[in-house]
Amino acid sequence: MTEAAPLLELRGVSKVFGAVRALSGVNFSVPAGKVTALAGDNGAGKSVLVKTVSGLWEPTGGQIYWEGSAVHLRSPNDAEALGITTIYQDLALCDNLDIVQNMFLGHEKLRHRLLNEASMELAARETLADLHVTTVRSIRQPVASLSGGQRQSVAVAKAVLSKAKLVMMDEPTAALGVAQTQMVLELIKRLSSQGTAVLVISHNLNDVFEVADQISVLYLGRMVASGRADSFDRQVVVDYMTTGTSARAAAG
Repeated sequence: MTEAAPLLELRGVSKVFGAVRALSGVNFSVPAGKVTALAGDNGAGKSVLVKTVSGLWEPTGGQIYWEGSAVHLRSPNDAEALGITTIYQDLALCDNLDIVQNMFLGHEKLRHRLLNEASMELAARETLADLHVTTVRSIRQPVASLSGGQRQSVAVAKAVLSKAKLVMMDEPTAALGVAQTQMVLELIKRLSSQGTAVLVISHNLNDVFEVADQISVLYLGRMVASGRADSFDRQVVVDYMTTGTSARAAAG
């Protein structure tokens, strides 16, 4: 891998469902250790792109590259093996299990063929502390008792435990209040500062501009803009999201 190669790169990626072209020749890259925001209106193709990168759907055309090498992601296991973790809006957490059990679900630590509870508790506590998650009362409290922001924290901590190199977060602040939203945004910044790449899918531009190092905009399945976050302003992003072009950007 050369120094300049992105962690993740899509070249000419298309996805077709029958007569519907959900993605059309998309070029897109995510650098290592940075926060990339993917913006777009409903139906722009954001979720399709995420599900393609996460291995749920194979692209109809084009090629995905990981650390400079072409890869074929035929299942979520393929993506996870590379270090790609996806946190969907529903978070896929088990309400009836506690925080530690959720963080190690499917990857439980064993000692003499028994669950090594002490080791898992220690790792869970250290991971949450590293992420500065301080609002959780006990790592043994059921996930059902957590707030929306705390649940996002557990999902992120689970990704960190799995040694993810890229964490994709689908609308991570949807339905959260102001304080909970701020908590999740700080979590995203901390994740990035620790060297993990984060792809945030969001239509909340306040959130996007607070955390993103770079912004890409999808419009009707086409990538219509990509660049450093400080090269955009909110109105230009809105233009691209709603019309696929921006006279303001062209004038600038």
